[in-house]
Amino acid sequence: MESSLSSSLLGSYSYSYSYSLKAKPSFAMAPCRLICYPSRKSRSRSRRRGGFASSLAALDRDRDRDRDGGGRRVGVVYKEAQGQSTRSPFSQPLLVPAAAGAILLFSFLAWKFLANLLVAKPKTPPPVKAASSQPPSWSFSPGSNLSAASPIKFDADSRKKLNDFSQLLRYFQLVDLSGHNFGDDGLFFLAESLGQNQSAEDVNFSANGITANGLRAFEGVLQRNTSLRALNLSGNPIGDEGAKCLSDMLVLNGGIQKLQLNATGIGDEGAKALGEMLKKNATIRVLELNNNNIDYPGFASLAGALLENNKIESIHLNGNYGGPLGAASIGTALELNTSLRELHLHGNGIGNEGIRLIIKGQAVHRGEMTLLDIGNNDIGSEGASHIATFIGNTKHLVWLNLYMNDIGDEGAEKIADALRENRTITSIDLGGNNIHSRGVTALAKVLKDNSVLKSLELSYNPIGADGVKALCEVLKFKGKIETLKLGWCQIGAHGAQYIADCLKYNTTISTLDLRANGLGDEGAICLAQSLKVVNEALTSLDLGFNEIRDKGAFALAQALKANEDIAVASLNLGNNFFTKYGQVALTEARDHVYEMNDREINISF
Repeated sequence: MESSLSSSLLGSYSYSYSYSLKAKPSFAMAPCRLICYPSRKSRSRSRRRGGFASSLAALDRDRDRDRDGGGRRVGVVYKEAQGQSTRSPFSQPLLVPAAAGAILLFSFLAWKFLANLLVAKPKTPPPVKAASSQPPSWSFSPGSNLSAASPIKFDADSRKKLNDFSQLLRYFQLVDLSGHNFGDDGLFFLAESLGQNQSAEDVNFSANGITANGLRAFEGVLQRNTSLRALNLSGNPIGDEGAKCLSDMLVLNGGIQKLQLNATGIGDEGAKALGEMLKKNATIRVLELNNNNIDYPGFASLAGALLENNKIESIHLNGNYGGPLGAASIGTALELNTSLRELHLHGNGIGNEGIRLIIKGQAVHRGEMTLLDIGNNDIGSEGASHIATFIGNTKHLVWLNLYMNDIGDEGAEKIADALRENRTITSIDLGGNNIHSRGVTALAKVLKDNSVLKSLELSYNPIGADGVKALCEVLKFKGKIETLKLGWCQIGAHGAQYIADCLKYNTTISTLDLRANGLGDEGAICLAQSLKVVNEALTSLDLGFNEIRDKGAFALAQALKANEDIAVASLNLGNNFFTKYGQVALTEARDHVYEMNDREINISF
């Protein structure tokens, strides 16, 4: 059975492997102490005169009296001291002669001397170099450990215990230690265990404050570990130096297939080092470099690697600074590369010219491109023409993202014409493209004959009630859309009527997103009426941010109670305006469905 070590699993071990840097060792051996209780009068004089010496003097006087026939009783009891001593009541004192008192006194002093020899004194922990007077405890709760710039070093005891914990990592296939901020020092302990772990396949060390210096702990480890398939170092400030260090290690690595270096501060120099590594490495299939500082020179270096590397299948460059020139270099590489299947260029500002060059390279690409992410790239209707050409010709593309561009109605019409002939794309994202009812009407007509498209994202487009009407008239009986997202589309209560009517007849839509459309109570009531009708397809409905009040909440609650065969399993009503009465009504409806049908509905407020 495959074993895994995740953050949830580490939580169960947190009490066992939480080490305090201030902890002092305890000792099982405890000394035996002899406690002598003098006579009552002697104790009274001792208290008046004070001190241990006074007690001894009182004992001498009592001994003299004993010689004269005035016997005194001296009580002797042995007690094992372990931790903090407590005074036991003196129950039955023994009468002893004066000579015995001297022997007991000598024995008492001897025992004290012997106890000092037997008890091992605690070792003083080595000084801790910390910025604050309270050094942190080692824990495996996210964010509770060392900061990225912490100069703290572990003492010998903590180092040993942490090293013992790292031994556990040798036996897991999935290791998730993301978000613990253990820094370079923690990586020192954990990396070595990976070198001896021949079963770990997926290791996640993201967001741990690891720097370029810390990556040197992998020296020799990545070269000899052949079982590791995925390494995630995202969110660590390794920068260009870290990318260079890692690249040198991965040149000869024959195991890692997925390398994630998102948000690591890598720039052009680091991208260049990774590009040179890819020319020699034949195992990496997925490289993620999202949200870094890679500009055109870095894009050019990676594109050069694509010309020689025909093993890599997916490259993620979202949120960088490639621009049109970076896109041109990638387009040129596509002409000769035969392995690339996924290209992520979201948010690089490539513009119309950049997308033209990408599509030009893709036109002669001999590989099977299945995913293209070109969202948020300042692409207008002109760029949409090039994309439409690609859509009409592709035989492999499955997923296309054009989110947050500005293709408008004209671009939407071009995309719609291309989809009429396409039989491979199952998911398309056209959200945030300034599409109105005209553009949606063109897309709706395509859905009559397109039986392949399953997911349509149109959020953040001002399509209004008219656009929804055109869409719903088609989807009522035709199309195979399963996921329809219409959030922030200015639909209003009037548009909700068209959607409600569509849901009464549609048998394919399972996920419907209608967030922030100003539906109000009127729109909620319309949708509630449609939910009373048997609909075995719709399982997830999102009505957040719609200004729904108690009246609308009551209507939805009644609909859930009325339809025993309702398939909805998730209903989001967050950020609306109903009070606790509306919440109670929905909660009761949820409980009613569970009691009657033994089905759970997740309702979020």
